[in-house]
Amino acid sequence: MSASALWRRVAPRGLVLGLLAVGLGLTYLSGPSVAEQNMAPPPPQVELLELQPEAVRAWVSYSGRLAPVQSVNIKPQVSGRIEKVLFAEGDVVKQGQPLFVIDLRPHQAQVQQAKAQLTTAQSRARLAQDELARVSQLIAKKLVAQSVYDTALSNQQVSDAAVLQAQAELDQAALNLEYAQIKAPISGRISRAELTQGNLVDAGASAPVLATIVANDKLFAEFNVDESSYLRFVRNVKTASEMPVEMTLAADDSVVYHGHIASFDNQLDVRTGTIRARALFDNADGALTSGMFATLRLGAAQEVSALLVPERAVGTNQSKKFVMVVDAQNIAQYREVVLGDYVGGQRVVTTGLEAGEKVIVNGLSHVRPGMPVQPQMVGAEAALAHTK
Repeated sequence: MSASALWRRVAPRGLVLGLLAVGLGLTYLSGPSVAEQNMAPPPPQVELLELQPEAVRAWVSYSGRLAPVQSVNIKPQVSGRIEKVLFAEGDVVKQGQPLFVIDLRPHQAQVQQAKAQLTTAQSRARLAQDELARVSQLIAKKLVAQSVYDTALSNQQVSDAAVLQAQAELDQAALNLEYAQIKAPISGRISRAELTQGNLVDAGASAPVLATIVANDKLFAEFNVDESSYLRFVRNVKTASEMPVEMTLAADDSVVYHGHIASFDNQLDVRTGTIRARALFDNADGALTSGMFATLRLGAAQEVSALLVPERAVGTNQSKKFVMVVDAQNIAQYREVVLGDYVGGQRVVTTGLEAGEKVIVNGLSHVRPGMPVQPQMVGAEAALAHTK
C-alpha cells in the first residue's frame, strides 16, 4: 500500500481522537457541569433553640453521713436488781414508755419510812407551836423569864426545820421509787438491753449503760462545704434554713429526700478550707438511720435569672467549650462559651451568649462555621427530650 493510501485510512481516526481529547480538556478547565451542580448535597437540617432567661437555683454536690438529732444512753439512777426488761431489741419506743423495772420493794419501804418520819416531825412541830403560844401569853404578863420564851421559840423553829427535812426525805424516796421504773426520755429506736433481768446495777458516775435510744423521726446529714461555696450561698441570706438541700443515699439513689440547712459551724477548718454544715431531714419512710452515707446537693437560697443550653449542644475544643449559633442568614457561627452549674440536664451559660440567640442543639458534628443550614425551631422541652 502506498503512503498516501495509508494516510487516508489513519487520518480520520487520529482526527477524532484529537478532537475528543480537546473536548475533555475544555470540560476539565470549565468546571462541573450544571447537572453536577444540581447533584450537590443540600444544607444540613438542624434543630435550633432560642435562648430565653430562666429562673434557676445554683446547686453544689457534697458527700456526707447521717447523724442523729437526739441520742440518749439509758443509765440507772438508783441501785438495785433488774426485775423486768419491757422492750425488744430494735423496737421504736415512745417518750415516757417503761423500759426497765428495778426491784421496787426497797424504795417502797424507804417511802413508807420517810412518811412516818414526816408525820413524827409534823406532830412535834404542832406541839412546839402550841408551847410557844402559851409561853407568849405568859411572857406578856411577865409571869415567866425571857429565857423560857427564847427556848420555846427555838424549839418551834427546830421542829419546823425537822418537818422540812422529813418532807425532803420523803420527796427523795418517792423520786427514787420513780427512778426504779426506768422510762424512755425520748422517742426513737432502742438498742438491745446491755444488762438483762436479774443483774444488779449501781447508780452514780460508774453506772452502766443499759440501752441506747436514737431519735428516728428526723436526722441530720453532716457534710463539709468549701469556702467559696459557703461565701456564695450565705451572702444576702437572713437564716441558713432558707437554703434547700436534696439528699440521696449512697446505697440507693432512687428516693430523693428534701430538707434544709439547720446550721453551719462557728469557724472554718483551716486544714481543709471547709466549714461543717448540718442539714435536717424528715425520716418520713422510716428508712433513714444514723451512720448512712449520703450524697447531698446544697442549693442557693434564691433563684437567679440565667441562660441554659442542653448538654448535647455544647462542643469541646481542647480545653474550651463552644456552641454553634445560627444568624439571620441561616449561617452557622462558632461561639466560645463559659459554662456554670448543671441544672436539670442543662448547663448555665456564664458568658458567650445573649438572650434571643439561636443555638444548634443537634447534629453538631456535621456543622462547620460559615456553613449554611436548614433550621427548625424547637422548644426547650423538645430539646431536652432527646438528651434524656
